[in-house]
Amino acid sequence: MNIDSQYDGQIEDPDDTSPILIMPYMWIGDFVRGHTVVRVLKQRWPNRPVDLVATPLCAPLVDYMPGVRAGVIADLPHGQLQLARRWRLAALLRNRGYRTALVLPGTWKSAIAPALAGIPERIGFVGEARFGLINQLRWGEKALPRFIDKNAALALPDKTPLPREWPVPQLKVPPNEAARWREAHGLGQGLDAGPAVALAPGSVGASKRWTYYPEAARLLAERGLDVWVIGGPGEKALAQEIVARGGARVRDLTSTDLRNGILAMAAASVAITNDSGLMHVAAALGTPTMGIFGPTSPYLWAPLNGLAATVQTTTQLPCQPCQRTICRMNDHRCMRDIPASNVVEIAQRVLRERAGY
Repeated sequence: MNIDSQYDGQIEDPDDTSPILIMPYMWIGDFVRGHTVVRVLKQRWPNRPVDLVATPLCAPLVDYMPGVRAGVIADLPHGQLQLARRWRLAALLRNRGYRTALVLPGTWKSAIAPALAGIPERIGFVGEARFGLINQLRWGEKALPRFIDKNAALALPDKTPLPREWPVPQLKVPPNEAARWREAHGLGQGLDAGPAVALAPGSVGASKRWTYYPEAARLLAERGLDVWVIGGPGEKALAQEIVARGGARVRDLTSTDLRNGILAMAAASVAITNDSGLMHVAAALGTPTMGIFGPTSPYLWAPLNGLAATVQTTTQLPCQPCQRTICRMNDHRCMRDIPASNVVEIAQRVLRERAGY
């Protein structure tokens, strides 16, 4: 587990109040991990406001990120240039007086709006030959194996040795907001609120999805636990299958609004997830999180916050980790060889540890 470390360099000019803009990655998990960059910047410049560009999907995360002044909402679909939208975003940024922009993705298109906005200092890796768009170019991205190192390095002066540990991402949900969410969904309050296990069966890439969530839900419910299925519209059909298998204690709480998922993870006693965005959400909230890993490496992709349990098959597979979104080798054995009974047993242990017995 990573320790919640501090940037040990010098605090920069405390009188500097010029705002900083971050252009983050717009996948949910990567967006959460970008909060480490915010924390490093705030340690260097305590009085410089930090804003994040966010898609409508990721926008709710900004509301729970300490140290972020505001989100700048821009609907920028993945994999599309959408030049007109980037022009509109640039006009919006120009009016906000940013002096510095950190462009975390290495794509050409991600650097367009900060450049068109005329932000004086635009920091990023060379990436897709972004000469001119980025005027404070950094080199050596490929020498940094971890995603967090690539991102957080941009928040430090160029050529600064990287720390062994970074400040962990944080999401802070007020307790009364989580309580209102429980009440709105009829999930009980106070003494009526028993332990609840949140299942997040979705993930970008079919190979990262564990096979046995329906069976796990049934076993958890049989042990007297409430089970909540969390996710977006893409998980609706699977959620209904899980509910049908699990019985009355299992609830389908999927939604079109990520805020629902954030509040569900904040209210849950433990979260069981694939390597997914909701895994990072749950971990950043401080909810004990079990991450089920098959084709991907926990070293590279587990939350910086650490996991209550990292679940992997004990079967020795020469193809693991393949980092592929679709299994092409062993019929998805890296996930199929993790039985539901093992996952449920680990979840019960995590719940006992949380309860202190």
